Amino acid sequence: MPPAAPAGRPRKGAARAAATLHRMDYVSAIVPPLVMAVLFIGVIVTMIKNQGGANKAKEDAAVDAAFARAEAAERAAGEER
Repeated sequence: MPPAAPAGRPRKGAARAAATLHRMDYVSAIVPPLVMAVLFIGVIVTMIKNQGGANKAKEDAAVDAAFARAEAAERAAGEER
């Protein structure tokens, strides 16, 4: 068993272990936000790259058709009352 450290001072190895533990706490605390930030930036870049393009007219037509159906159903419900 190693000799005990004087009362006021911790052993050198214990101080290093505590410092390493604190550094690991910082690393484990910062990793999840960094991962989420990188993924969020990837999602935004993907959305911006996919705007427009060959399917834009098809997507716009589908949205316009959905709005037209909703308006027609709303008018039909208003006439029945």
